[in-house]
Amino acid sequence: MPEEHQRLTLRTTFEEVPDLYDRARPSYPPQLFDDLASLASLTEGARVLEIGCGTGKATIALAERAFSVTCVELGANLAERARRNLRGFSGVEIVTADFETWEAPAADFDAVVAFTAFHWIDPAVRYEKSATLLRDGGALAIVATKHVLPPGGDLFFVDVQEDYRSVLPDDDGAPPRPEDVPDLSDEMLAGGLFSDLAVRRYVWDVVYTADEYVAVLDTYSEQRALEQATRDRLYERIRERIADRPDATVRKSYLATLNLARRSPTHARRSARKS
Repeated sequence: MPEEHQRLTLRTTFEEVPDLYDRARPSYPPQLFDDLASLASLTEGARVLEIGCGTGKATIALAERAFSVTCVELGANLAERARRNLRGFSGVEIVTADFETWEAPAADFDAVVAFTAFHWIDPAVRYEKSATLLRDGGALAIVATKHVLPPGGDLFFVDVQEDYRSVLPDDDGAPPRPEDVPDLSDEMLAGGLFSDLAVRRYVWDVVYTADEYVAVLDTYSEQRALEQATRDRLYERIRERIADRPDATVRKSYLATLNLARRSPTHARRSARKS
């Protein structure tokens, strides 16, 4: 499947399971949101645009900090679930649209943020459009997440590769070490649209039963793209492997990388000349 077609296909798979996504997916460490607010100089009432809010996993934390949040979510089912989750916050608006073609009423946001969603946006426009939506000095914050295996991590994720190789011979293999996961420094600074980059990393663990872990897997785009019979075969093997463990649980380590940069003055001048 060509890369562009794959991106457009996989980014819609979450629409199939909005309730499962909301129940099974973890949120993010509170320190991440504290650092985001500090690095981007966001105070109460700051105008934040969130790209791809899903069911509002990160949006709730932003709203709790009294930011004014506009969410642009591609999936109608995900957006509707997010509206239900955030109905208690009057400062949150959720728009069902694709970010690439959405037009903001006013392009003067204090921050544009994306949590595990930025990679789904068209590479040709993701940085340029984000920059045009920011006020002078506004910040772009991209949070990327990755399953990792740190020192002392659960070796289940080494052993389970036997099951993946049996069912999915082309699987990528065991999770990387946190220090081997690159940040977005080069990518964010390459076009001259952003500067003053800051990177922060957060590693945390979540313990799952077999049912809980399979539920998480079933929200991932790669798994949802599999044929049902293949998916069921993989899940059955994983369930059996977890059931055979002494405590019948698995401990998954997550890495979230916060990549934050300011809209550069050069871009601000260029935008002014175009207008």
